[in-house]
Amino acid sequence: IRDRLIMLDIRPGEPIDDDALAQDLGVGRTPVREALKRLEGDRLVVSYPRRGTFATGMDISDLAHISEIRAQLEPLAARRAAERAIRTAHAELEELASRIQQLDIHRIDRTELMRWDLAVHRAIYRAAGNPHLEDVLIRYDNLATRIFCLFLDRLPTVDEHVGEHVELLRAIAAGDAEQADDLAREHVLGFERAIRSVI
Repeated sequence: IRDRLIMLDIRPGEPIDDDALAQDLGVGRTPVREALKRLEGDRLVVSYPRRGTFATGMDISDLAHISEIRAQLEPLAARRAAERAIRTAHAELEELASRIQQLDIHRIDRTELMRWDLAVHRAIYRAAGNPHLEDVLIRYDNLATRIFCLFLDRLPTVDEHVGEHVELLRAIAAGDAEQADDLAREHVLGFERAIRSVI
């Protein structure tokens, strides 16, 4: 359900039919309702008494608020991951960098590129070794990705944005905390600039 909301398979403002969703996912209504309650806490859905549950609408002013938080916390996660990577996640991050480098990112479907983007960020958050930081960053990365997906068809540099991860992952895997911090900050700020250029 979260992925459908992030990738805009469920559009902003769209009502969510929990019966249909449960049937589509092959699960009961109770786990769907529990999931929707959690997603409300993540600001991906909103519930109104007697009206139902809806995918959260998007306001472009959210971009500045989300970027402000991510510009501080993404570099922190990258720095912490670099400080720990040699003994914990070096091989995983190197392998992920190699897999992205081997992708034909100019030909791959843009939605698939966004899935790679999510995978990279999740790997970095895990490697940072701080579950509280990971939780916060996942929430804001989900919201940022949702905004990105809203403008995906108008952004000419999605492939370059995803390609930037190779250098970032390699800096972290090499334990270069300073470079990882710089690259992560530039990546977040570049994301905001790219969106603003097409608004």
